[in-house]
Amino acid sequence: MISVKLSQRIRDLNDALRTSGSSAAGQWMITDGVQAEGPDFVALALDAVRRFDGFDRHNDPYAEHDFGSLNIAGQSLLWKIDYYDRALRYGSDDPSDPAVTRRVLTVMLASEY
Repeated sequence: MISVKLSQRIRDLNDALRTSGSSAAGQWMITDGVQAEGPDFVALALDAVRRFDGFDRHNDPYAEHDFGSLNIAGQSLLWKIDYYDRALRYGSDDPSDPAVTRRVLTVMLASEY
């Protein structure tokens, strides 16, 4: 089980990536389904993910702010953050350490999950 201190560090790093849209420790990926909705939809979706604050014990049980769901223009969207090694080949051994972790935030239609 991850300690509260590590969960807080992971949450801070996840929030930094999500609210900034990019960071040295991560990147955003937008699925083909989201892109197919057009540039206005993509802009709305990215803004909504950046502003997302609907975290609670049901959708964020580990308090790491690594997943969210929302509705944009009648479409159900999901976003999630995965943790990889710096080469993006394997899962990270320590998501709380940006020196060994690369975050990838994926924005997708719920139907693509």
